[in-house]
Amino acid sequence: MTSTVNRFNRSVRQLDRVFIALVLILLVLAILVPPQVGNSLGFMLKNLVQVSPFLLLSIGIAAYAQASGADNLIAKAFQGRISGMIMVASLFGAFSPFCSCGVIPLIAALLSMGVPVSAVMAFWLSSPLMDPSMFILTVGTLGLRFAIAKTLATVAIGLLGGFGTLALMKSGISTDAFKNPLRNDAGNGGCGGSRVRNPRQVVWKFWPEAERRRAFWGGARKNAWFLGKWLTLAFLLESLMLVYVPNSWIQTVAGHGGLLSIVGAALVGIPAYLNGYAALPLVEGLVNQGMAPGAGMAFLLAGGATSIPAMIAVFALARRPVFLAYLGFAFVGAIIAGLVYGVLF
Repeated sequence: MTSTVNRFNRSVRQLDRVFIALVLILLVLAILVPPQVGNSLGFMLKNLVQVSPFLLLSIGIAAYAQASGADNLIAKAFQGRISGMIMVASLFGAFSPFCSCGVIPLIAALLSMGVPVSAVMAFWLSSPLMDPSMFILTVGTLGLRFAIAKTLATVAIGLLGGFGTLALMKSGISTDAFKNPLRNDAGNGGCGGSRVRNPRQVVWKFWPEAERRRAFWGGARKNAWFLGKWLTLAFLLESLMLVYVPNSWIQTVAGHGGLLSIVGAALVGIPAYLNGYAALPLVEGLVNQGMAPGAGMAFLLAGGATSIPAMIAVFALARRPVFLAYLGFAFVGAIIAGLVYGVLF
Protein backbone atom coordinates (compact mmCIF):
# COMPACT_ATOMS: atom_id res chain seq x y z
CA MET A 1 0.00 0.00 0.00
CA THR A 2 2.79 2.40 0.94
CA SER A 3 4.68 1.76 -2.31
CA THR A 4 1.51 2.41 -4.32
CA VAL A 5 0.99 5.73 -2.54
CA ASN A 6 4.62 6.67 -3.11
CA ARG A 7 4.37 5.89 -6.82
CA PHE A 8 1.22 7.99 -7.02
CA ASN A 9 2.92 10.89 -5.26
CA ARG A 10 5.90 10.68 -7.62
CA SER A 11 3.57 10.65 -10.62
CA VAL A 12 1.77 13.75 -9.35
CA ARG A 13 5.06 15.58 -8.80
CA GLN A 14 6.18 14.72 -12.33
CA LEU A 15 3.03 16.18 -13.90
CA ASP A 16 3.56 19.51 -15.58
CA ARG A 17 2.05 22.39 -13.59
CA VAL A 18 1.06 24.27 -16.74
CA PHE A 19 -0.70 21.19 -18.11
CA ILE A 20 -2.51 20.74 -14.80
CA ALA A 21 -3.59 24.39 -14.87
CA LEU A 22 -4.96 23.98 -18.41
CA VAL A 23 -6.94 20.90 -17.47
CA LEU A 24 -8.33 22.43 -14.28
CA ILE A 25 -9.41 25.65 -16.00
CA LEU A 26 -11.17 23.74 -18.78
CA LEU A 27 -12.78 21.43 -16.21
CA VAL A 28 -14.13 24.37 -14.21
CA LEU A 29 -15.44 25.95 -17.41
CA ALA A 30 -17.11 22.68 -18.42
CA ILE A 31 -18.93 22.59 -15.07
CA LEU A 32 -19.88 26.27 -14.77
CA VAL A 33 -20.15 27.58 -18.34
CA PRO A 34 -20.02 24.67 -20.82
CA PRO A 35 -20.42 26.84 -23.97
CA GLN A 36 -17.24 28.73 -23.09
CA VAL A 37 -15.12 25.57 -23.41
CA GLY A 38 -15.67 25.39 -27.15
CA ASN A 39 -15.19 29.13 -27.56
CA SER A 40 -11.92 29.11 -25.62
CA LEU A 41 -10.57 26.06 -27.44
CA GLY A 42 -11.38 27.67 -30.79
CA PHE A 43 -9.69 30.91 -29.70
CA MET A 44 -6.59 29.01 -28.53
CA LEU A 45 -6.30 27.03 -31.76
CA LYS A 46 -6.80 30.07 -33.99
CA ASN A 47 -4.12 32.09 -32.22
CA LEU A 48 -1.65 29.20 -32.02
CA VAL A 49 -1.97 28.75 -35.79
CA GLN A 50 -1.44 32.47 -36.37
CA VAL A 51 1.65 32.62 -34.19
CA SER A 52 3.08 29.26 -35.33
CA PRO A 53 5.54 30.69 -37.94
CA PHE A 54 7.07 32.92 -35.28
CA LEU A 55 6.98 30.08 -32.76
CA LEU A 56 8.84 27.68 -35.07
CA LEU A 57 11.45 30.32 -35.92
CA SER A 58 12.06 31.12 -32.27
CA ILE A 59 12.40 27.41 -31.43
CA GLY A 60 14.96 26.98 -34.22
CA ILE A 61 17.03 29.98 -33.14
CA ALA A 62 17.15 28.85 -29.52
CA ALA A 63 18.12 25.30 -30.49
CA TYR A 64 20.82 26.61 -32.86
CA ALA A 65 22.35 28.76 -30.11
CA GLN A 66 22.51 25.74 -27.84
CA ALA A 67 23.91 23.32 -30.44
CA SER A 68 26.52 25.71 -31.83
CA GLY A 69 27.61 26.94 -28.42
CA ALA A 70 26.79 30.55 -29.29
CA ASP A 71 25.31 31.02 -25.82
CA ASN A 72 28.85 30.61 -24.43
CA LEU A 73 29.85 33.96 -25.92
CA ILE A 74 28.53 35.61 -22.77
CA ALA A 75 31.95 35.27 -21.13
CA LYS A 76 33.40 37.71 -23.68
CA ALA A 77 31.10 40.48 -22.43
CA PHE A 78 33.04 40.82 -19.19
CA GLN A 79 36.42 41.97 -20.42
CA GLY A 80 38.06 45.38 -20.68
CA ARG A 81 37.24 48.72 -19.04
CA ILE A 82 34.28 48.87 -16.68
CA SER A 83 32.25 51.33 -18.80
CA GLY A 84 32.74 49.16 -21.87
CA MET A 85 31.86 46.03 -19.88
CA ILE A 86 28.56 47.59 -18.77
CA MET A 87 27.59 48.54 -22.32
CA VAL A 88 28.54 45.17 -23.80
CA ALA A 89 26.89 43.28 -20.93
CA SER A 90 23.63 45.17 -21.51
CA LEU A 91 23.68 44.25 -25.20
CA PHE A 92 24.63 40.63 -24.54
CA GLY A 93 21.90 40.37 -21.93
CA ALA A 94 19.27 41.57 -24.38
CA PHE A 95 20.21 38.83 -26.84
CA SER A 96 21.00 35.98 -24.46
CA PRO A 97 18.54 33.07 -24.08
CA PHE A 98 18.18 33.19 -20.28
CA CYS A 99 15.10 33.80 -18.15
CA SER A 100 15.08 35.66 -14.82
CA CYS A 101 15.65 32.44 -12.84
CA GLY A 102 17.76 30.56 -15.39
CA VAL A 103 20.36 33.33 -15.40
CA ILE A 104 21.02 32.93 -11.65
CA PRO A 105 23.78 30.26 -11.95
CA LEU A 106 25.61 32.46 -14.47
CA ILE A 107 25.34 35.47 -12.18
CA ALA A 108 26.66 33.44 -9.25
CA ALA A 109 29.60 32.25 -11.34
CA LEU A 110 30.43 35.77 -12.57
CA LEU A 111 30.29 37.30 -9.09
CA SER A 112 32.30 34.47 -7.54
CA MET A 113 34.98 35.06 -10.21
CA GLY A 114 35.29 38.70 -9.14
CA VAL A 115 33.58 40.32 -12.14
CA PRO A 116 32.55 43.89 -11.13
CA VAL A 117 29.01 43.92 -9.79
CA SER A 118 28.09 46.94 -11.94
CA ALA A 119 28.75 45.00 -15.15
CA VAL A 120 26.98 41.93 -13.78
CA MET A 121 24.00 44.08 -12.79
CA ALA A 122 23.69 45.32 -16.38
CA PHE A 123 23.55 41.76 -17.69
CA TRP A 124 21.35 40.61 -14.81
CA LEU A 125 18.67 43.20 -15.58
CA SER A 126 18.63 42.98 -19.36
CA SER A 127 18.91 39.21 -19.74
CA PRO A 128 15.38 38.16 -18.63
CA LEU A 129 13.63 40.98 -20.53
CA MET A 130 14.47 40.02 -24.11
CA ASP A 131 16.07 37.26 -26.15
CA PRO A 132 15.92 36.24 -29.83
CA SER A 133 12.98 33.88 -29.31
CA MET A 134 11.02 36.47 -27.34
CA PHE A 135 11.73 39.14 -29.95
CA ILE A 136 10.26 36.99 -32.70
CA LEU A 137 7.17 36.11 -30.65
CA THR A 138 6.74 39.77 -29.69
CA VAL A 139 6.69 40.65 -33.38
CA GLY A 140 4.04 37.98 -33.91
CA THR A 141 1.78 39.21 -31.10
CA LEU A 142 2.40 42.93 -30.51
CA GLY A 143 4.11 43.98 -33.74
CA LEU A 144 7.58 44.91 -34.95
CA ARG A 145 7.52 48.46 -33.53
CA PHE A 146 6.72 47.20 -30.03
CA ALA A 147 9.40 44.49 -30.28
CA ILE A 148 12.08 46.98 -31.32
CA ALA A 149 11.03 49.43 -28.61
CA LYS A 150 11.13 46.71 -25.94
CA THR A 151 14.60 45.65 -27.09
CA LEU A 152 15.89 49.22 -26.85
CA ALA A 153 14.23 49.58 -23.43
CA THR A 154 15.88 46.33 -22.31
CA VAL A 155 19.34 47.63 -23.20
CA ALA A 156 18.55 50.98 -21.56
CA ILE A 157 17.48 49.29 -18.31
CA GLY A 158 20.71 47.30 -18.32
CA LEU A 159 22.70 50.51 -18.76
CA LEU A 160 20.69 52.20 -16.01
CA GLY A 161 21.43 49.34 -13.63
CA GLY A 162 25.11 49.10 -14.55
CA PHE A 163 25.99 52.77 -14.37
CA GLY A 164 23.58 53.29 -11.47
CA THR A 165 25.36 50.59 -9.48
CA LEU A 166 28.69 52.17 -10.34
CA ALA A 167 27.39 55.52 -9.05
CA LEU A 168 26.16 53.92 -5.81
CA MET A 169 29.55 52.36 -5.22
CA LYS A 170 31.35 55.67 -5.84
CA SER A 171 28.97 57.43 -3.45
CA GLY A 172 29.97 55.08 -0.64
CA ILE A 173 26.47 53.63 -0.08
CA SER A 174 26.71 50.01 1.17
CA THR A 175 30.23 49.76 -0.22
CA ASP A 176 30.95 46.42 1.47
CA ALA A 177 27.77 44.81 0.09
CA PHE A 178 28.58 45.85 -3.47
CA LYS A 179 32.20 44.74 -3.17
CA ASN A 180 31.07 41.35 -1.81
CA PRO A 181 27.58 40.97 -3.33
CA LEU A 182 27.06 37.23 -2.86
CA ARG A 183 25.49 35.79 0.26
CA ASN A 184 27.83 33.50 2.20
CA ASP A 185 25.84 30.39 1.26
CA ALA A 186 25.12 31.35 -2.35
CA GLY A 187 27.74 29.11 -3.96
CA ASN A 188 29.43 29.75 -7.31
CA GLY A 189 26.70 28.79 -9.76
CA GLY A 190 27.52 25.08 -9.86
CA CYS A 191 27.39 23.32 -13.20
CA GLY A 192 25.00 25.99 -14.48
CA GLY A 193 27.81 28.55 -14.37
CA SER A 194 30.35 26.39 -16.21
CA ARG A 195 29.67 28.14 -19.52
CA VAL A 196 31.19 31.28 -17.98
CA ARG A 197 34.09 29.66 -16.12
CA ASN A 198 34.97 27.23 -18.94
CA PRO A 199 33.36 28.47 -22.18
CA ARG A 200 33.20 25.94 -25.01
CA GLN A 201 34.32 26.71 -28.52
CA VAL A 202 31.59 28.06 -30.79
CA VAL A 203 30.97 25.93 -33.89
CA TRP A 204 28.66 27.84 -36.21
CA LYS A 205 28.36 24.91 -38.67
CA PHE A 206 27.45 22.38 -36.01
CA TRP A 207 25.59 19.81 -38.13
CA PRO A 208 28.58 17.60 -39.10
CA GLU A 209 28.97 16.67 -35.41
CA ALA A 210 26.54 14.02 -34.18
CA GLU A 211 26.62 15.25 -30.57
CA ARG A 212 25.72 18.80 -31.59
CA ARG A 213 22.94 17.53 -33.87
CA ARG A 214 21.47 15.66 -30.93
CA ALA A 215 21.79 18.82 -28.86
CA PHE A 216 19.91 20.77 -31.55
CA TRP A 217 16.97 18.37 -31.77
CA GLY A 218 16.88 17.89 -28.02
CA GLY A 219 16.84 21.64 -27.51
CA ALA A 220 14.18 22.08 -30.17
CA ARG A 221 11.88 19.52 -28.52
CA LYS A 222 12.43 21.09 -25.10
CA ASN A 223 11.76 24.61 -26.36
CA ALA A 224 8.73 23.51 -28.38
CA TRP A 225 7.15 21.96 -25.29
CA PHE A 226 8.05 24.90 -23.08
CA LEU A 227 6.84 27.62 -25.45
CA GLY A 228 3.85 25.65 -26.68
CA LYS A 229 2.40 24.93 -23.25
CA TRP A 230 2.87 28.50 -21.98
CA LEU A 231 1.38 30.08 -25.09
CA THR A 232 -1.56 27.68 -24.93
CA LEU A 233 -2.23 28.67 -21.32
CA ALA A 234 -1.81 32.35 -22.19
CA PHE A 235 -4.30 32.16 -25.06
CA LEU A 236 -6.76 30.34 -22.81
CA LEU A 237 -6.48 33.08 -20.18
CA GLU A 238 -6.78 35.74 -22.88
CA SER A 239 -9.99 34.15 -24.17
CA LEU A 240 -11.47 34.36 -20.66
CA MET A 241 -10.19 37.88 -20.11
CA LEU A 242 -11.86 39.11 -23.29
CA VAL A 243 -15.18 37.70 -22.09
CA TYR A 244 -15.16 38.42 -18.36
CA VAL A 245 -13.00 41.54 -17.88
CA PRO A 246 -14.97 44.65 -18.90
CA ASN A 247 -13.18 47.02 -21.27
CA SER A 248 -14.24 49.93 -19.07
CA TRP A 249 -12.18 48.60 -16.15
CA ILE A 250 -9.01 48.41 -18.21
CA GLN A 251 -9.57 51.81 -19.79
CA THR A 252 -10.15 53.35 -16.36
CA VAL A 253 -7.10 51.78 -14.72
CA ALA A 254 -4.56 51.81 -17.56
CA GLY A 255 -6.17 53.40 -20.58
CA HIS A 256 -4.99 56.99 -20.41
CA GLY A 257 -1.26 56.19 -20.39
CA GLY A 258 -0.39 58.64 -17.61
CA LEU A 259 2.12 58.14 -14.83
CA LEU A 260 -0.36 56.49 -12.45
CA SER A 261 -1.57 53.98 -15.03
CA ILE A 262 1.99 53.04 -15.97
CA VAL A 263 3.05 52.71 -12.33
CA GLY A 264 -0.07 50.62 -11.71
CA ALA A 265 0.72 48.34 -14.66
CA ALA A 266 4.29 47.89 -13.40
CA LEU A 267 3.04 47.00 -9.91
CA VAL A 268 0.48 44.54 -11.29
CA GLY A 269 3.24 42.91 -13.32
CA ILE A 270 4.98 41.71 -10.15
CA PRO A 271 2.35 39.15 -9.01
CA ALA A 272 0.54 38.67 -12.35
CA TYR A 273 3.53 38.00 -14.63
CA LEU A 274 3.69 34.31 -15.63
CA ASN A 275 6.74 34.40 -17.88
CA GLY A 276 7.90 36.44 -20.85
CA TYR A 277 6.22 34.24 -23.44
CA ALA A 278 2.89 33.78 -21.70
CA ALA A 279 2.67 37.51 -20.93
CA LEU A 280 2.74 38.53 -24.59
CA PRO A 281 -0.75 37.32 -25.57
CA LEU A 282 -2.16 38.68 -22.32
CA VAL A 283 -0.78 42.15 -22.99
CA GLU A 284 -2.00 41.93 -26.57
CA GLY A 285 -5.50 41.23 -25.27
CA LEU A 286 -5.30 44.04 -22.72
CA VAL A 287 -4.11 46.54 -25.34
CA ASN A 288 -6.95 45.48 -27.63
CA GLN A 289 -9.35 46.11 -24.75
CA GLY A 290 -8.07 49.61 -24.10
CA MET A 291 -4.82 49.40 -22.11
CA ALA A 292 -2.39 52.14 -23.11
CA PRO A 293 0.62 50.67 -25.00
CA GLY A 294 2.98 52.42 -22.57
CA ALA A 295 1.29 50.63 -19.66
CA GLY A 296 1.68 47.33 -21.53
CA MET A 297 5.37 48.04 -22.00
CA ALA A 298 5.80 48.77 -18.29
CA PHE A 299 3.92 45.57 -17.36
CA LEU A 300 6.22 43.41 -19.51
CA LEU A 301 9.46 45.06 -18.40
CA ALA A 302 8.67 45.25 -14.68
CA GLY A 303 7.18 41.76 -14.58
CA GLY A 304 10.12 40.22 -16.42
CA ALA A 305 12.67 41.39 -13.87
CA THR A 306 10.64 41.63 -10.66
CA SER A 307 8.14 38.78 -10.85
CA ILE A 308 7.84 36.82 -7.62
CA PRO A 309 9.97 33.82 -8.78
CA ALA A 310 12.66 36.20 -10.04
CA MET A 311 12.71 38.16 -6.79
CA ILE A 312 13.01 34.97 -4.74
CA ALA A 313 15.94 33.81 -6.87
CA VAL A 314 17.73 37.17 -6.61
CA PHE A 315 17.07 37.44 -2.86
CA ALA A 316 18.54 33.97 -2.30
CA LEU A 317 21.69 34.89 -4.19
CA ALA A 318 22.59 38.52 -3.40
CA ARG A 319 23.01 40.55 -0.25
CA ARG A 320 20.14 42.87 0.64
CA PRO A 321 21.51 46.19 -0.72
CA VAL A 322 22.27 44.52 -4.07
CA PHE A 323 18.80 42.93 -4.08
CA LEU A 324 17.13 46.29 -3.40
CA ALA A 325 19.23 47.99 -6.09
CA TYR A 326 18.20 45.31 -8.60
CA LEU A 327 14.50 45.85 -7.84
CA GLY A 328 14.82 49.62 -7.85
CA PHE A 329 16.60 49.85 -11.19
CA ALA A 330 14.20 47.36 -12.80
CA PHE A 331 11.08 49.14 -11.55
CA VAL A 332 12.24 52.68 -12.32
CA GLY A 333 13.53 51.61 -15.74
CA ALA A 334 10.21 49.95 -16.60
CA ILE A 335 8.24 53.07 -15.66
CA ILE A 336 10.53 55.38 -17.65
CA ALA A 337 10.34 53.07 -20.67
CA GLY A 338 6.54 52.95 -20.44
CA LEU A 339 6.31 56.74 -20.26
CA VAL A 340 8.67 57.24 -23.20
CA TYR A 341 6.88 54.65 -25.35
CA GLY A 342 3.53 56.22 -24.51
CA VAL A 343 4.74 59.68 -25.51
CA LEU A 344 6.36 58.54 -28.75
CA PHE A 345 3.59 56.20 -29.91
